[in-house]
Amino acid sequence: MTKDLFDKYIWLVDTIYRAGKITLEEINKRWMRSQLSEGTSLPHRTFHNWRNAIEQVFDINIECDRKAGYYYYIENADDMEKGGVRNWLLNTFAVNNLINESHHLKRRILFENIPSGRQFLTPIIEAMRDGLEVNMLHQSYWRDTPTLYTVQPYCIKVFRQRWYVVGFCKERNALRTFSLDRIHQLTTSDIHFTYPKTFDPEGYFADCFGIIVDDEDVETVRIKVSATHRQYVRALPLHSSQTEVETTDEYSIFEYRIKPTFDFKQEILSRGTDMEVLTPEYFRKDIADTIREMSAHYL
Repeated sequence: MTKDLFDKYIWLVDTIYRAGKITLEEINKRWMRSQLSEGTSLPHRTFHNWRNAIEQVFDINIECDRKAGYYYYIENADDMEKGGVRNWLLNTFAVNNLINESHHLKRRILFENIPSGRQFLTPIIEAMRDGLEVNMLHQSYWRDTPTLYTVQPYCIKVFRQRWYVVGFCKERNALRTFSLDRIHQLTTSDIHFTYPKTFDPEGYFADCFGIIVDDEDVETVRIKVSATHRQYVRALPLHSSQTEVETTDEYSIFEYRIKPTFDFKQEILSRGTDMEVLTPEYFRKDIADTIREMSAHYL
């Protein structure tokens, strides 16, 4: 029952959001075309109950423009386009609802698999919500046996088909990042913690490419990208600081303010001959040394 209601909330928000402004009569027409309706129209009282619930659950306000003829719209809809958890949730569940309504298309829509989120994502989110520590048996790729850690979960992040939890680790007495797919066991304790007001999840990763956060300085990195590849980089920037500072017929030069971490280096190497690091010099040399080591394997 709860899942059905949740799906209906998502459907309503998605319908109004995509329409921009829409009357209740038109909402009901679209509702009747949805399998969620089961052939039953949407009563006024139910619609307004859903509006209230959506505001409480998602912090999304469905407002009414009475002067224009009782058109409903999403308040501050532009904020949803800037990303964040609300946008991710709505996109995820709206697509899921659409697929469920189109059973004959299920085998023709393929998704990336993120197995690490299935078992441990929910209890970690619940622990974050309730301010409770978690005890996790975690095994890194560099250890033969798992280690027990006590973690105060601050935030979660998905990167490259893996979920990660960032939190204060008591055993390390420092902030640490743990991959959920390396957790063997996880239990929620009854010990409360106070989420630090000074911790900013977005700011924590702001200078990084992916999940690696270390003590490296932020550098101005310049990368030369071939003309055949630059459209990909324009469409999907490597980092929020990306700017195209030079453009020619043969190449473009992109500039970043970023920490040249290991995962950023791996991303550049994965682009092959389409990318060349120009500056800083030590990072360029690091890339070149790695390429020589790779080349030696094939000689």
